[in-house]
Amino acid sequence: MTNVQNFSLLTDFDIQLFRSGKHFKLYEKLGSHIVEHNGVSGTYFAVWAPNAEQVSVIGNFNFWDKDAHPLSARWDSSGIWEGFIPNQGQGTLYKYCIKTKDGRFLQKGDPFARFWEVPPNTASIVWEAKHEWKDKKWMKGRAKVNSLDKPFSVYEVHMGSWKKKHGGSMSLSYKELAKELVNYVAEMGFTHVEFLPVNEHPYYPSWGYQITGYFAPTSRYGTPEEFKFLVDAFHKAGVGVILDWVPSHFPEDGHGLGQFDGTHLYEHSDPRKGFHPDWKSLIFNYGRFEVRSFLISNALFWLDEYHADGLRVDAVASMLYLDYSRKEGEWIPNEFGGRENLEAISLLREFNEAVYREFPDAITIAEESTAFSGVSRPVYEGGLGFGQKWMMGWMHDTLSYFKYNPIYRQHHQNEITFSLVYAFSENFMLPLSHDEVVHGKGSLVDRMPGDEWQKFANLRMMYAYMFTHPGTKLLFMGGEFGQTTEWNIEKGLNWDLTQYRIHQGVQKLIKDLNKIYKEEEAIHELQFSPEGFEWIDQSDHKNSVLVYMRKGHKPESAIVVVCNFTPVVRENYKIGVPIDGKWEVLLNSDSSRYGGSDVDTGDLESVDLSLHGRPYALNLNLPPLAVLILKPTE
Repeated sequence: MTNVQNFSLLTDFDIQLFRSGKHFKLYEKLGSHIVEHNGVSGTYFAVWAPNAEQVSVIGNFNFWDKDAHPLSARWDSSGIWEGFIPNQGQGTLYKYCIKTKDGRFLQKGDPFARFWEVPPNTASIVWEAKHEWKDKKWMKGRAKVNSLDKPFSVYEVHMGSWKKKHGGSMSLSYKELAKELVNYVAEMGFTHVEFLPVNEHPYYPSWGYQITGYFAPTSRYGTPEEFKFLVDAFHKAGVGVILDWVPSHFPEDGHGLGQFDGTHLYEHSDPRKGFHPDWKSLIFNYGRFEVRSFLISNALFWLDEYHADGLRVDAVASMLYLDYSRKEGEWIPNEFGGRENLEAISLLREFNEAVYREFPDAITIAEESTAFSGVSRPVYEGGLGFGQKWMMGWMHDTLSYFKYNPIYRQHHQNEITFSLVYAFSENFMLPLSHDEVVHGKGSLVDRMPGDEWQKFANLRMMYAYMFTHPGTKLLFMGGEFGQTTEWNIEKGLNWDLTQYRIHQGVQKLIKDLNKIYKEEEAIHELQFSPEGFEWIDQSDHKNSVLVYMRKGHKPESAIVVVCNFTPVVRENYKIGVPIDGKWEVLLNSDSSRYGGSDVDTGDLESVDLSLHGRPYALNLNLPPLAVLILKPTE
């Protein structure tokens, strides 16, 4: 067997940064790297295991022999073991065999591995993903795409179950998705796609949220190069790519990060801080400097190596509070006696500062469900520093309201209007995500009341209301054509439904809403500002009608939105408007184009009548269970 040679990519400065929690490009130094040493090509291995008795590289090249290729511990007490193995390179299967202080031998995957075997196999693979990027134009201009005053409409996707082939038995590959999914997302008019975690994960039904390979796209759908090809294809089509990032917890699988060197290395040792009761998984030790370097390096890795345009951070609320999902006595207060996780808060702030410093044109988005203040406010203002925050309150209130039989909605108007009380306290994204169509909740259309016609009219109305409400938009796959069954990760979406007119109608509506959202400055320019929204009338509880205005920087760009939340046609319904003259219907969710009843809205010319505090009025016929988007004609 060839001996391991002394060699290092690490400098003293690297070690200093690592140990102080400030090394944010660890992926360039730790893990496996194909290099040349003394004129011979081979692989350099480096792994952090400070409490190990000894560490060796085992793999298909040495018959998984723990004694064949031992690594050397660095002299600087950094806890890093390293070494160069000649004549090993692309495609080599390997793990680290770690002897613990108590004499156990653990076989661990590489925390920094760029590629893994297809699960259920668990070996890491030496890999360098060579890809010639063709998205220079996109990268140069994406600052505008991600700007807070631009349309931001996200199609959320679990890539393994978006569409199946071979009778539903197999997922599409990265290369197949680069054609089919990219074309579809672009055609539907979404500005961004968001992937549920693409990181390698052993348990497919975890949806990707139980990660073992933080630096590797899952091998289920292809190679790292092919995932880069997919991102590149989206960029060439003018679509941004957001990746889910999961710094909140990780699984206990034997080949993963848990008890990595026989001790609680990445996780807290006390289960009151280190074990997540909801997901039966481990929680990172956010106060440990080396772990902070690992996590922030991982975030920057996807933005750097894979040209991701943003990161949506999962389960932020579970990170912020020490008592999250815990009863009294099951958690430890912070040093001031409070419930806030000060170490996690510090990490999130540093993460956002690092992202926006290194990639100022990227975006970070928090899935955060509490009233924690300043989630999407800059760190220098005392906030967490995220670019946007999911508006979970809007989602809950909206779905709850739309469940009501329209006859009772007059008693619940305050629920559908409540979101506007706090709509501008954060940079909110309106999410109708995967979480709303799982665990027995049913599909979105299935939660609407009434017969089939009313269910689909309600669904179309909810989408039109969503797209005209302040904030950016997110819709989980299948929702855009009215999927009628709950999402099942083992099955593809039911694309057969799109042959039916009523489902085609929902699809056309989403496409048109995306188009209007992009074209109408009034809907996107001030989407995070109170100046961008104005009530015209929120007081008509009896008829369950809401009228509001969306405004951009130019007064003439304003649009008026009328929502009739009942199946009753409201004839000769008067609303106040700010501008005299003729108005046009930009969108009527009751149009026959969308599967609606096509009720005639009447003459859209204003009359000289002061109403709702406006100098003019329109006399309309309000279609049933519908939203009208109106705009003055030039």
